[in-house]
Amino acid sequence: MKLTFLGTSAANAFPEAFCRCKNCEDARKLGGKSLRKRSSLLINDDLLVDLGPDIMTSSQIHSISLTNVQYCIQTHFHSDHMDLSHILSRSPEYGVIGAPCLNYYASETIQKAAKTFERDLSEGNLMSAETQDFLNLKLHSISPLTPFEFGSYQIIAFTANHAPNEGALLYAIESENKCIFYGTDTATFFESTWHAFDQFGLKFDIVILDHTYGLNQSGSDHLNIHQFIGHIKRMKNEGLFSSNSQAFATHIAHEGNPTHPEMAAYAEQQGYEIAYDGLIVDI
Repeated sequence: MKLTFLGTSAANAFPEAFCRCKNCEDARKLGGKSLRKRSSLLINDDLLVDLGPDIMTSSQIHSISLTNVQYCIQTHFHSDHMDLSHILSRSPEYGVIGAPCLNYYASETIQKAAKTFERDLSEGNLMSAETQDFLNLKLHSISPLTPFEFGSYQIIAFTANHAPNEGALLYAIESENKCIFYGTDTATFFESTWHAFDQFGLKFDIVILDHTYGLNQSGSDHLNIHQFIGHIKRMKNEGLFSSNSQAFATHIAHEGNPTHPEMAAYAEQQGYEIAYDGLIVDI
């Protein structure tokens, strides 16, 4: 599998455009890997994790084509992860030629998306087959702990501890005998999630995990650095890592997190890596 990080920041990007904190000012001066767009991931060239607001910019800046994307799995409905304008912009109505039908997988997020789409973007009913045909789109409703498949992928969704009653999900994604875990936007995992990892006999080659807050920030609906490290240690202790597994931090906020080089140096000492926008990882 080929993983391309389209964005690695938390909700308000990094640096936050209106902020003068030291972290934001330092990131502006340094540029490069310290500039982060809202989180999204491309797997191979056909599977997108989150239809995020910055995927167009990522495609342009990092020369990453999304023309072969035919699947999208959505983590949740928050606006830094789901921008429904892309559903319109990739459709034939906007002059797009040759794009495959987008198979879009989500929990009850689908119902929220339909309401938002009708309210803000179109009079069409996103849930209707007619509207989906018009948009070159097909919606698929999924549930936690119910495995599903498409193309070369086998997916299991888990309930995130982040708007847990509104369908936020974490994902195990398997293809080509490799398995990754993608877990943004979550506080400490529910014990039921740990039990489910064991139930499904999972071993991860790559773990990509929420690292929203820094050393001196408390975790709330997201993980801080100490909780991130604790989760990685528990995964290793419970045998969830393969022999050559790697752990990557993503969804990084400006609150408490310094520029990329400083974060990367600290992470190396702790046995994990800091993802950055445009990073490509082959497994």
